[in-house]
Amino acid sequence: MTDAHLFAIGVVLAWLAGVRAYLTVFGVGLAGALGWLDLPEALQATQSPWVLGVSGALALTEFFADKIPGVDSGWDLLQTLARVPAGAFLAAATLSSDGELGAGALATGAGVALASHALKSGTRIMLNTSPEPVTNWTASVGEDVAVVGALALVFAYPWLTLAVVLLFSLGIALSIWWVWRKLFRRAPKPA
Repeated sequence: MTDAHLFAIGVVLAWLAGVRAYLTVFGVGLAGALGWLDLPEALQATQSPWVLGVSGALALTEFFADKIPGVDSGWDLLQTLARVPAGAFLAAATLSSDGELGAGALATGAGVALASHALKSGTRIMLNTSPEPVTNWTASVGEDVAVVGALALVFAYPWLTLAVVLLFSLGIALSIWWVWRKLFRRAPKPA
């Protein structure tokens, strides 16, 4: 793979980590452990049985925690401490040919993970204002499906996956902006 392909893969993995860090690490590690992918040297740590076990258990915990309104917002706040560093690591490890993690790649991964995490958290906070749990569950399942789907595509079609992720993120950002404007539109002053 070219460096450009690896860059696209690193950015997508960082974005996915901002949404579901444990599922992303588990998916990459499982693909490497099963021989589906030849992981770069720095990413080979994800296929360790310990990393697979812990990330798998935490992904399962997150799956259930994320379906409960209110709990999901607390979980998201706490997971900021895990998602941003995980995104930084995944991006830098993808670009590392010798196992050394570059500062630029770490910063890029952290920024991408923080942006996707902020979009996810902002959307979920707005959804939690709704009194019914259906929208919350739908959003959570949609995030699970998006992460698994992007993981399935990113190594075969990195540029297509990156384009889909960017368009999806833009759509979410525009939706949040539109809802924000509708909710906080100032009433016209009487003349």
